[in-house]
Amino acid sequence: MRIGFIGLGIMGGPMAANLVKAGHAVTGHNRSRAAVQRLVAAGGGAASTVADAVRDADVIITMLPDSPDVEQVALGEILPAAQPDALYIDMSTVRPQTSVAVAHTFAARGIRTLDAPVSGGEQGAIDATLSIMVGGSPEAFGRARPVLDALGTTIEHVGPDGAGQTVKAANQLVVAGTIELVAEAIVLLDATGVDVEAGLRVLGGGLAGNRIIDRRAESMLARRYEPGFRVDLHHKDLGIGLEVARDAGVVVPLGAVVAQLMAAVRARGDGALDHTALLKLVEALSGRTR
Repeated sequence: MRIGFIGLGIMGGPMAANLVKAGHAVTGHNRSRAAVQRLVAAGGGAASTVADAVRDADVIITMLPDSPDVEQVALGEILPAAQPDALYIDMSTVRPQTSVAVAHTFAARGIRTLDAPVSGGEQGAIDATLSIMVGGSPEAFGRARPVLDALGTTIEHVGPDGAGQTVKAANQLVVAGTIELVAEAIVLLDATGVDVEAGLRVLGGGLAGNRIIDRRAESMLARRYEPGFRVDLHHKDLGIGLEVARDAGVVVPLGAVVAQLMAAVRARGDGALDHTALLKLVEALSGRTR
């Protein structure tokens, strides 16, 4: 397929490259020209504007930071330039209401849409092993499946417009809570003088096992916080999760606490670090700052 890909950052860049590997003709646009050149080096094409990237595309994908970015790009730049029979897939993490509003506006032009946020982090994007939660019509999902199969291994249609974003909000609550508990376990083990690495291996092999221990324990123990997923973005996502819960009349007390802890990491000036920097906050609260 001819694919226009907007947003070639930490996640979007490797995702676009994997679409090229799968045989699709991908034209990318990004504010940073270096990101576009990396796609060109991987076999994709470059576009100087959003309109140039999407004008001849069968499928249009966006991977952008926040709801206002999606609204501006989708409604202001993609919609006027897209073909009437194009399929628009937003893989950003945004408010469910944003996805619904965009879908309704595009539908008035006869353009089908999907909201398809992802989970799996940078490594999942590189390895094409993302989990993809998709909202929209079953027909649009069927049409998108060959594209999504090149990006992930767990791909589920979870409901109508906005449903993908609702599932992603729940995902982000679980991920942040898990990081926080792993961080607390590391500080506890370290403070009591046990072998922390061995302790985490035991935890990872039992009922406490989780992907954070499997994938991030090494970098957390080394106190490396190069961003795979920035605190700033997870802070935004947790805000979406709390908003969704409030609108649904659901109480998420632990989610609210971890959202406040993520906000505290950001307030300390660590918003650009990886979200595993929750460990830095636990250490500071415990008087064990390194």
